[in-house]
Amino acid sequence: MRKFPIVIDLETKYTFREFTDPSKLGVSVAAIYDYKHNEGKIFLENELNKLFPILENSSYIIGFNNRSFDLQVLQPYYPGKLEKFAIFDILEDIKGKIGRRLSLNDMVSATLGKKKTGHGLMAIEYYKSNQWEKLKQYCLDDTFLTKDLLEFGAKHGEVYYRNEQGKIPIRVDWKKYLQEDSGNGNVALTLPF
Repeated sequence: MRKFPIVIDLETKYTFREFTDPSKLGVSVAAIYDYKHNEGKIFLENELNKLFPILENSSYIIGFNNRSFDLQVLQPYYPGKLEKFAIFDILEDIKGKIGRRLSLNDMVSATLGKKKTGHGLMAIEYYKSNQWEKLKQYCLDDTFLTKDLLEFGAKHGEVYYRNEQGKIPIRVDWKKYLQEDSGNGNVALTLPF
């Protein structure tokens, strides 16, 4: 059976000012774009057990800073080892090409002419003030921006950022993450809940 990629983003309950270890930040909400069903899905902290089978059956877990942030935050909730999955981190790929980190907002602004609907600290305020609909929408918006950036790069073989010289292309080879199965086999690491 063919596996499909998912794009993931999540928001935390706490900031790095409160905890320096990502595994202690806590998940307030996670959002994915599921290519198998061509839809966005949202999971609150108490619903993460529904997210794990989707991750286990995906060809790739794709995100923007997902290897060193999102999956590190999510790891305490998961009984297996998330780093064993096929992961594609857009930020990691970009940093490897140009030698520095860029923000998602800078990338989507230069590449797609779009902007993020807020910032991570705002999402924590939404959580603390129980503004769940705003929090879910913000996280889902970031997921779709990441998806759109991925698809643009896969289609055109490049994405962009701006510097003092203007709009600069970055050559990318992302098509495979939307077309290939990672060869992970059937990963079933969750415990029954």
